[in-house]
Parts: sequence; C-alpha cells; structure tokens
Amino acid sequence: MVTTQPASWHRLAVLAALMLAAFTFNTAENLPVGLLELISEGLQVSVSAVGYLVTGYGVTVAVASLPLAHVTRVMPRRYVLTGLLAALIVSSLVAALATSYSVLLAARLVTALAQALFWAVMGPVAVGLFPPEIRGRVIGALSVAGSLALVLGVPLGTWLGQQSGWPVPLAVLAGLGLISLVTIAALLPTSRPDEGRAAYGSNPDTNWFGTVLAAGTLSATGAFAGFTYIVKFLGDVSGFSPRTVSALFAALGVACLVGVSITGTLLDRFPHSTLTTAVATQTVGMLGLYGTGTHPLAAVLFLVLMGGALGPVFMATQNEMLRCAPSRTDIALAANSGAYNAGIAAGAALGGLVLPLADVRGIFLVGGLLSMGSCAVLLGGRLLLPQRKPSTSGS
Repeated sequence: MVTTQPASWHRLAVLAALMLAAFTFNTAENLPVGLLELISEGLQVSVSAVGYLVTGYGVTVAVASLPLAHVTRVMPRRYVLTGLLAALIVSSLVAALATSYSVLLAARLVTALAQALFWAVMGPVAVGLFPPEIRGRVIGALSVAGSLALVLGVPLGTWLGQQSGWPVPLAVLAGLGLISLVTIAALLPTSRPDEGRAAYGSNPDTNWFGTVLAAGTLSATGAFAGFTYIVKFLGDVSGFSPRTVSALFAALGVACLVGVSITGTLLDRFPHSTLTTAVATQTVGMLGLYGTGTHPLAAVLFLVLMGGALGPVFMATQNEMLRCAPSRTDIALAANSGAYNAGIAAGAALGGLVLPLADVRGIFLVGGLLSMGSCAVLLGGRLLLPQRKPSTSGS
C-alpha cells in the first residue's frame, strides 16, 4: 500500500527542509576540523584531543545507526525526524555553552546519535515523496545540500568562530535545526515507513551490498585520516598562511560540491562506475598531496581532486543502498551510514596516532593507500557482479 502523496509544493518544502537538515548535520559533524586550534586554546586541551571529537562522533554513529534504525522501524517518519531535529537543537545549544571538554564531547555524542538515525530515514523519506524516475536527482539534491557544509558551513563557521569565539557557530546550528523541525512537523505526512515508494531495494543483491559497505568503510578511513588534519597539512607542509588556508578550505568544499553535482547526473546510468571513479579520484588526490604537497601549486591541484571525491563517494554508496538493499532501505542505509562513520572514526583516530610518530604528510600516504584498497574491493566486486546477476543498468 502506498499512501496518498502530499501536494507538490508540500513535497518541495519537505525536501528543502531535509536538505537544510543534511547541511546542518554535516556542518555539525565537521566543524571541529575548522575550529581545531580555537577549541584547543579555549578549553586548554591538545589539538589531538579536539581531533578525537570527530572520532567520538564517528564511533557513535557507527555503533548506533543499525540499532536505532531497528528500534524505530515501525514509527512514522514525521515523528522520528522531528525528534531527531529536536535533539540536534538541544545538543548544539549545550555544546555552545560548554566550558569543559567533557561537556562538549557529551553534547557532540548526542548530536551523533541523532545523525546516526537521520541518515537512515532521510533518503527513503525524500525519495518516496517523488516519482521513481527522478530518484537520482532527489539523492543528488540531498547530497548537494550535505556538501554545502564543506563549501559554506564549515568555512563560514570557522570564520564566525575566529571573529566571535568558537561557541557562536554551534549556536547557529541550533537555529538552522529549528527551521527544519518546524517545516517537517507541519508538512510531512504521518504514515508507516514500510508504505513508502522507496521502502525496499529496487534491485536486491546481498553480495554487492557487502562489497559497497566494505569499500565505503575503507574509503572513509583513508579520507578522514587526512581530512581531519588538512588545515595543519596546508600550513605546515605546503607553507600557506592561515588566511590562505581558510580560502583553500573553502575551495575544497567547492570542489566537493562540483563533484556531487556532476555525480548526481550519472548515478542512474552508471552507478557502479560512478562509485569506483569517485574512490579512484580520492586516491589520486591523497597520494598526490603526500608526494607533492610541499609545492603549493601541486598541493592546490591535488586538494581539489580530493575534495571533488569526498561527497560523491558517500553519495554513490547511498544510492547503491537504495538499489541493492536486501530488504528495507532504511536498514541498509543505516548499515551504510554506520560503516562509513566507522571509517570516519577509524581515520580520525589513525591520523591522531600517526601524527606524533611521523609528520602530518605521512598521514596522507596512509590515507591514500587505504583509498587504493577501497578501489581494489570495488573492482573485485564488479568482476564477480556479472556472474551473480546480469546488469540492467549502464556501468
């Protein structure tokens, strides 16, 4: 049974609210990267300790995604989403008022719990509001919104923190969450989650599902081993001034946005190849930074390549979950979010371990090699794919 769909403008408004929520959650997750030194100085903790704010966030999402998706699997998504956004608002305000590292960490863990379930339910809700033939464009819109966190959210949050103190951008996140909450509470229909158009995978494939999970985890580990410390790399290795580093951080986000925009036009036609190409681009970017990062022009080039792949990798894995989910897509998306965030946590932790043992440049060698391993997993899975099931899509 498929429930009656809301009016067209209602659907667009809900999609916009989900896009804003995706932007806010992604900004909240990555903002400590831009505020690394400000938080370190303000709370009198080490830079590595602030880096572990990213690790703790990723671990929480990784551990909580599947259990939360299972517990809430029969709850109407309108209630689930408004509850998650309420948690985002409260935790962001607590983080902004934190005067100790432990309080800040606890607040971020609450935000991470909300994000763990948000990524599981957002995709099926948004895709289910629209006809199947525009599924790729809906996923693309959500991914563009998430990528804007790197283009606008983190750079503007970093700038605002430098001007007014690091708690201010955290408080702004609460305001953005409130806008999303009110819109979704007012316009999203109350219906059973298994009645949506995108409740189940369109082309179930357990083996490919496992391949994508493994590749996504490796890719995220490699990417965030480096990304967590990219500001330090650009300053210490490439020799850029703090002001230039801020501009380059914004350029990385623009590259991510461009990559996501291009990827969104290819997902429906070349899903497997799009994912492999994104991971390969990330690999080249990270190894290029390791090899030539001491040369400013080369560093900018490979930074753009790395940034251009960050968003598309997760976007492509999410799209694959909607296609190859063995059963419910929300459970598959929860597994993907959990696996990807396990990779984020492992990458941030790995970077923190490598940093005192080698210079920050060595982190990018490790990250590039892990990304290369992700490519190998995808290529191996594709070699087996025609033997399992004839492909009906261009790839």
